Amino acid sequence: MSLFVQEVGSREKPSLVFLHGGGGGGWMWQEQIAELRGAYHCLAPDLPEHGGSMAVTPFSIAGCAQQIADLIQERAQGGKAHVVGLSLGAQVAVALLAAAPERLHSALISSAMLRPAPGAWMYTPAMLKFTYQTCVAPFKNVNWWIDLNARYSSGIPERYYAYARADFQRMTEDAWLQVMSENLNFRLPAGLDKVKVPVLVMAGEGEYEAMKQSARELAAALPNARLELVQHARERWFGSPFSLAQQHNWNLNDPQRFTQRLRQWLENL
Repeated sequence: MSLFVQEVGSREKPSLVFLHGGGGGGWMWQEQIAELRGAYHCLAPDLPEHGGSMAVTPFSIAGCAQQIADLIQERAQGGKAHVVGLSLGAQVAVALLAAAPERLHSALISSAMLRPAPGAWMYTPAMLKFTYQTCVAPFKNVNWWIDLNARYSSGIPERYYAYARADFQRMTEDAWLQVMSENLNFRLPAGLDKVKVPVLVMAGEGEYEAMKQSARELAAALPNARLELVQHARERWFGSPFSLAQQHNWNLNDPQRFTQRLRQWLENL
């Protein structure tokens, strides 16, 4: 089965492919697409075993990278695209750089974990299954729990809760196990030293040290990469510091700043 893809803008314009984070969907990019659709042809797929692509199984980062390469070849202007990846989508973008750099004009990679995450040793297959059965399955129809999880575990603003609920309710045990396992075990792929594609590598200053070190190592591995650690100050309305989760999903929590930096990156290539 093919991926569910939101496509906006003219195919006569340069193509932008947006790759969302784990547990989300192409909806995570709607504010960026709204701002950029006039200048770019935007493609926002739901990754395998997510959202509208839940029936596309199994999820693997390597397999997903190939599917995105095929999508670009088939639907992007000239068979090439600028790729923007966040979190799980950033890991897919890294795999895409290694596997099919000829399909990319450039990449912006935000918060791609390439090292063991804090406490990752605890997340055995048995523990991941237990987590799903105790923290996901019993709460599929408990909106307040889903909203609480969206806010504090994922840093998702309230205006996106309806999307987060729908994706939470779609998530199967098999999908949870597969996506989490791939995310936790992804490491820097071989061959990046031969990739000439310009890449902007980003992470939040307040994210886990393993995330920031992953960004440093990725930038060092790519011959044409730039590293930026982003200082996130405070939420716009409440004046409180951004949480780690909000910094991670900063395209949702500080969308104007994210879009402005993306636009600057693209215009200065």
